[in-house]
Amino acid sequence: MTSKNTNHTEIRAVPTNIITGFLGVGKTSTILHLLKNKPADERWAILVNEFGEIGVDGSLLEGQQPQESGVYIREVPGGCMCCAAGVPMQIALNQLLKSATPDRLLIEPTGLGHPKEILEVLSSEHYQQVLSLQKTITLVDARKLSDQRYTSHDIFNQQIAIADTVVGNKSDLYSEGEDCDNGDKQRLIDYVKQKGTEQAQVIFAQHGDIGLDALAGPSLSKLKIDEDHHHHQGHNDRPLLPETAIPECGIIKAVNQGEGFHSIGWRFSGETIFDHDKLVEFVWSCSAERVKAVFITDKGFYSFNLDTDALTEVELPACDESRIEIISERLNDNLEEALMSCILT
Repeated sequence: MTSKNTNHTEIRAVPTNIITGFLGVGKTSTILHLLKNKPADERWAILVNEFGEIGVDGSLLEGQQPQESGVYIREVPGGCMCCAAGVPMQIALNQLLKSATPDRLLIEPTGLGHPKEILEVLSSEHYQQVLSLQKTITLVDARKLSDQRYTSHDIFNQQIAIADTVVGNKSDLYSEGEDCDNGDKQRLIDYVKQKGTEQAQVIFAQHGDIGLDALAGPSLSKLKIDEDHHHHQGHNDRPLLPETAIPECGIIKAVNQGEGFHSIGWRFSGETIFDHDKLVEFVWSCSAERVKAVFITDKGFYSFNLDTDALTEVELPACDESRIEIISERLNDNLEEALMSCILT
C-alpha cells in the first residue's frame, strides 16, 4: 500500500493483478465491471497494453469514468510491452505508480503479448518491495477450444499456464452438449487441468462481470520461463515515446503485425466530425477479430467495441479526438476508403 508523510510518498506492496486473455475475450469489459465496484476511497491504477499502434483502450476506459473517480490510466500501444528487456513497460509503470500512488494496480496486457515475460518483469528485484503480486486472471471463451488456431497458439496456452483463476467468459453463449460432460464449460475445465497449474481455479462469467473477491489473494503462479523462449516477430523493440501530436492534416495512420495478426489504426483531430449512422454500418462491415474505437460524431461522443459476437456502443461524456484500431488475420484493402466516407464534409 502507499505510505505518506509530509516529505514524500513511498510506494510499497501495491496489490497487483494481471488480467489477460486472447483477442476479443472481454478484458476491457471485465475491468469496467471491476471499476464499478471499486471502493470509493481507493485509488486504482490501470496499465493497458495494446497490440495496435493507435491506443484506444485508454480512451475507452477514461471515457467511462466519472471525474474524480480515483482511477488513473496509462497506455502502452504498439505490441507487447515487455519487449526490449521490459523498458516500455517499466517506464510506463514507474510513471503511473508515481502519479497515482494507487491502492491497487490492474495490468491488462495485449491479447497477443507474452504473459510469462510480463510476470518476469513484475517479479524482478526492482518491483519486489513495490508490488504485491496477487491473483492473475485469464479470460477464455471456451467455445474457442474447438478451434485449432487458438489451442495451437503459444500465447493462448501461456495465458492459461500462468493463471491463478481462469474465467470462462461469455458463458451465456456456451453449448451444453448432449450431456453435462461434453459441454463448453466442462471442456474448459478439462483444458485447464491439462494446460494450467494444479492450483488454478475455473469460474464462469457473462460480459466480464466478476466480483472484487476474484482479485484477492497472493498469486500462486510458478514462472516457467523457457531459456530458449524469445519474443516473436512483429513487436517493436523500442523505448516508450510520448504520443505523437496529430499534424495539421488532422490524421495519423499506423500499422503493426505479429503473432499471425495485423492491425491498422487511425487518429483524427477533434475538429473531424463523423456521421454516426455511417460509422455503425462501417464497424459492422469490418470482418475482423477486434475493432475498438472512440469517435466524435454528429450525435455526440461514442465508443464502439466489436468482437466476433457483438457490437457494443456506449455514449461517452466527451473525448478529445477520434481513434480506431482494427485487428485481423487479414485486413481488407478497402477499410481506409470506407472509413473516410464516414467523415462529414
